[in-house]
Amino acid sequence: MAAKQGAAATTYSPKIIARTRPPIFKDSDLDWTRPDGRGFHQCRPALLQTGAVSAASGSAYAEFGNTKVIVSVFGPRESKKAITYSDVGRLNCNVSYTTFASPALGSQGTDHKEYSSMLHKALEGVIMMETFPKTTVDVFALVLESGGSDLPVVISCAGLALADAGIMMYDLITAVSVSCIGKSLMIDPVTEEEGCEDGSFMMTCMPSRSEITQLTITGEWTTPNINEAMQLCVDACSKLGEIMRDCLKQAASASDE
Repeated sequence: MAAKQGAAATTYSPKIIARTRPPIFKDSDLDWTRPDGRGFHQCRPALLQTGAVSAASGSAYAEFGNTKVIVSVFGPRESKKAITYSDVGRLNCNVSYTTFASPALGSQGTDHKEYSSMLHKALEGVIMMETFPKTTVDVFALVLESGGSDLPVVISCAGLALADAGIMMYDLITAVSVSCIGKSLMIDPVTEEEGCEDGSFMMTCMPSRSEITQLTITGEWTTPNINEAMQLCVDACSKLGEIMRDCLKQAASASDE
């Protein structure tokens, strides 16, 4: 692996939403302290790099706290499965975990079919598939270490890798998740928080176009909590998009030198 450039970890957080109702918690009455000491609405520091895999058409490495992901993009290349001509290209996505990604996996790595399907759904609305007819783009995501919010990190890293590969897209794609634990909402949850959450909320969007490409909600949610989680994710996705653009600009400047 050879990285084109180094980058310092950059943290980002959504704006604190002005409440129209009394605060749920008082300073002396918090029922949860985050394992890494962050505030409820504070995201983990993000480290992003492009060019992590020299043999790929494009690649990216993302490190959000203890969650570490590398994504490789190959293509567009001739589609071997296409029998007839198609006006649009094909997209293949695969998400897998290393043998050491998580103690829960033991000594055997695994392909994650559900995450692979969700990654495909998130990306297919962003890529201009008509720009590479009868060809295929393959996206391979490898989770090196699982530290929580794995899928949002995979999706964001994949968007960066596609841009590095020069794949035509309507916009960059970013993803952020929120966990509901008791009465509190926590953005960018870690593994310990995901293990005891009452509900999860994940948003994938194109920040420059303010368009949501995927929304996943599980568990029990009240309408006010859904509205708050959506505002948190929209703002965090926008700020993450700015960080990703800065990463691409730095990579382009470095290649010109």
